[in-house]
Amino acid sequence: MLDLQGFGQLLLSGTWVTIKLALTSLVIGLILGLLGATAKMSRFKVLNAIATAYTTIIRGIPELLLVMFIYFGGSMLMGFILSQFGNTGYVDVSPFWAGVTALSVAFGAYATEIFRMAFQEIPKGQVEAAQAIGMKKFQILWRVTLPQVWRIALPGLGNLFLVLLKDTALVSVVGLEDIMRHAKTAATSTQSPFTFYMAAALLYLSLTVIITGVIMWLEWVNNPAERYAKRLQKIGMAK
Repeated sequence: MLDLQGFGQLLLSGTWVTIKLALTSLVIGLILGLLGATAKMSRFKVLNAIATAYTTIIRGIPELLLVMFIYFGGSMLMGFILSQFGNTGYVDVSPFWAGVTALSVAFGAYATEIFRMAFQEIPKGQVEAAQAIGMKKFQILWRVTLPQVWRIALPGLGNLFLVLLKDTALVSVVGLEDIMRHAKTAATSTQSPFTFYMAAALLYLSLTVIITGVIMWLEWVNNPAERYAKRLQKIGMAK
């Protein structure tokens, strides 16, 4: 069991916070990415311009600044809104949700381009064929387009999620009690920075290995041709 001079349990609790932060940001970021890609491919110029501005601005701002803008700017904005109703106290934004917002927005900006390219990879003839047999737009999207988009975009989204996992460490600067925050606390208390930062590195590495394995499994599940080839290979070896 991880002990580390009594701080092991603290690091494990920080690991759970990191996992929740990463998964929550992933779900919201995927939704933003799909919406952004849809807007970029829209025939409406206003939606296209909004999506283009979103991806251009967000991809040009470092994630650390984005976290700080949302955390401190969110407090100021909420304080201003509540002051209009007579509340003069300071409003504190949750570090967790500030981190989720920042990481989701950043992930969504990059995912927008991945989804857009995935949509463009799908042959138009498949959509036309689905229309010819009487399928409605939602049916085409759900049964024809999205399954293929998911398969094409999965490698890129997997890499983005690994980057997102490492970027969760940035949220510790606004007080989120994640792996890095607890590692810094333990290092300061024990005067053993190498030990605890190395422990934090190993925890991040362990999460990365697990996520990489899940991504590889998802790619295998979503690639029937590869599964069929391996099955034929096993049959040939058995003979």
